[in-house]
Amino acid sequence: MNRNTPRLLLASFAVFLALDRTAAQGTVDDYRKAEFFQTGGQRKLVTVANVDAHWIEKSAKFWFRDAGPKKTEFLIVDPAQNTMAPAFDHERLAAGLARAAKQEFQATKLPFESFDFVDGAKSIKFRVHDSEWTCTLGAYECTKGPETKKERDYEDLSPDGKWAAFLKDHNLFLRYVPTGAAAQMTWDGVQDWDYAADVPTLAMMVRQGTQEVQQSPAVSWSPDSSRLVLCRIDSRRAGRFTSLQYVPPDQLRPKAFTFAYPLPGEILSSAEAFILDVKSAKLTPVKTPPVEVSFNSGPHYVWSEDSRSFHYEFNERGYKAIELRAVDAETGEQKVLLREQSTQYVDPGLSFARYLKSSDEILWSSERDGWNHLYLYSAKTGKLVNQVTAGPWVVHRVEAVDEKNRKVYFLAGGRETGEDPYQTHLYSTGLDGKGLALLSPGDATHSASVSPDFEYFVDNFSRPDLPGASVLRRTKDGSEVRVLATGDATELLATGWKYPEPFRGNSADGRTQLYGLIWRPSSFDPTHKYPVIEQIYSGPQSYFTPKTFPAVIQRAALQAVSELGAIVVMVDGRGTTGRSRAFHEYSYRNLGGSFEDHVAMIKQMAAKYPFMDLTRVGIYGTSAGGYGAAHAMLVFPEFYKVGVTISGDHDARLDKTWWNEVYQGYPVEGDYVAQSNVTMADRLEGHLLIEHGDLDDNVHPAGTMRFVDALIKANKTFDMLFVPNMAHGEKNNYMARRRWDYFVQYLLGVTPPHNFEVKTPAE
Repeated sequence: MNRNTPRLLLASFAVFLALDRTAAQGTVDDYRKAEFFQTGGQRKLVTVANVDAHWIEKSAKFWFRDAGPKKTEFLIVDPAQNTMAPAFDHERLAAGLARAAKQEFQATKLPFESFDFVDGAKSIKFRVHDSEWTCTLGAYECTKGPETKKERDYEDLSPDGKWAAFLKDHNLFLRYVPTGAAAQMTWDGVQDWDYAADVPTLAMMVRQGTQEVQQSPAVSWSPDSSRLVLCRIDSRRAGRFTSLQYVPPDQLRPKAFTFAYPLPGEILSSAEAFILDVKSAKLTPVKTPPVEVSFNSGPHYVWSEDSRSFHYEFNERGYKAIELRAVDAETGEQKVLLREQSTQYVDPGLSFARYLKSSDEILWSSERDGWNHLYLYSAKTGKLVNQVTAGPWVVHRVEAVDEKNRKVYFLAGGRETGEDPYQTHLYSTGLDGKGLALLSPGDATHSASVSPDFEYFVDNFSRPDLPGASVLRRTKDGSEVRVLATGDATELLATGWKYPEPFRGNSADGRTQLYGLIWRPSSFDPTHKYPVIEQIYSGPQSYFTPKTFPAVIQRAALQAVSELGAIVVMVDGRGTTGRSRAFHEYSYRNLGGSFEDHVAMIKQMAAKYPFMDLTRVGIYGTSAGGYGAAHAMLVFPEFYKVGVTISGDHDARLDKTWWNEVYQGYPVEGDYVAQSNVTMADRLEGHLLIEHGDLDDNVHPAGTMRFVDALIKANKTFDMLFVPNMAHGEKNNYMARRRWDYFVQYLLGVTPPHNFEVKTPAE
């Protein structure tokens, strides 16, 4: 990038702001401002502090890549000496690499993002495309190693590199790499009942242009390369969908692809697990009934370091229970180490385990007391040793476990008084549950990376309205060692851009505090009345309103919508994660019930800010947000006047098994019908644009077409874009622009610029 690029961007953006602030919204100039954010222009005007620490072996030293708007450099930090310096001479490295590769490289933009110290830190090794390079850090002489592409495609190499697993005729083969000799390991595999193969997806078929796809074997090698685990998946009775690729690149006629896609309540594929001894070719079955597979692959197997056993998670259908199972690699004997169950569901996204080798214990997460917390179990007996964390707050993830000193470091939210409960901090506590300590203070969202010696950690922190910083801290008390990087939005703020504003309000019943975010256009005038557009995603698997400055910058498409002349909002209502179990389970068998919270929050925003015009409210979303956008219009037609639904799962009966059976419920009951957009299509009053792609492999367009059919039968007027060669979600600037046009025309009441083309600038 030219060193003057940020200055030029700043100048060009200032031209937009020179316009009359009272000019009509939805103009060509507004579209150009929206284009700036839609295509990533804001990234060149900010510095994001988000240090990704690469710890050097087991020490506290680390390097990180500092990617700023003007240059990128690699820095090395020595916490013990409290020093930070370039990891090497960037100018000399660029020159040495240029000499060896016979092409030019810029010291401010080297052609790699990661490297390793080798030869006692006297050289570094890195990859450029398919080649490995080594450069000395004395003379800066660079040498190119052999190309490291796989010897053959669709193979999986053992850790020692001596064996290559591959598939042929639905069976597993092994090739001895030194000699190239291959041998067949299984013999009775057939179509849709293959060994070591995932169930082919629509994406695989489209990418390869055929239903007879090639794929790498789905195997898990033991660390010593003596064994591997594989599944034989039987998908013969699983339900199927057929998708038409209307505009294939290689022929005139459309192509049809039929693939397994079981729906809620239908027969699932099932997986049988086997252990293959490489030398003897003996295949030992894991002694357990076949495991039902909700989608495309079998369980994830994790080997012990000594290669004598492995473990995996078993999910009971509908996720009513999750088990941690251990298997003896010699005999295939299996035992259940832990079992977590619920009358509703055990959320797979909140369940995790950490095995403690030195004490033969397991750190396990659970919402059993109403909040997600950590519990310590004996791996030998499966009995609870003690609860490690407790209280009306939520553990999000374990960052590190110091087994020697019996201490765990973890991220949690909701513990600090007065803060947004979604903001996370790093804490430590003893495995006995004693000595809880806050290590990353400050009203912000914190992430952390703990050093291998457990002496230090890197603390990245920010908020949507605070660029924040990256700080090196001590784990003993959270004290600061040094600032590593500082976030900065000065240049972007100079364009008139404003930080999104966090907003607190109450749920529809007035009992629960909720949190949202408000975006304003760069040309914002508080005396002006603005329509309101909500971007919605209410899926129960997470929470979605951005909580960090980097997330705001990455999701600049929301600012783009605001630049058209609207106030844009996001809200996390009841039924999403990050809070109590009761808050989360509000959406169970009630995926269509949380939208009252969104209406309540927007009304509270408008009560505080009169510039929000509640006679003009729009909404849009993708996937579960696509369902939500349409559903909100059907349930609250007097409130939401314009909507765009993208790749929406409008009827849970026609959507993927696992997601719906977990969160809507299993077995399938009447709530699936009652909360379907199809069954309430006759309630549509406003303007609705429906977008879906013919190659959506996540949410099949069949659900959308049933919704469309119901709208037609109800004599409702709507608009539709059925897009060729589009998978899940909007995939290009054209789709974004059509969404803009829809809001400008029907919400702002302005004729959109004719065929405005959103162009992504070349670097």
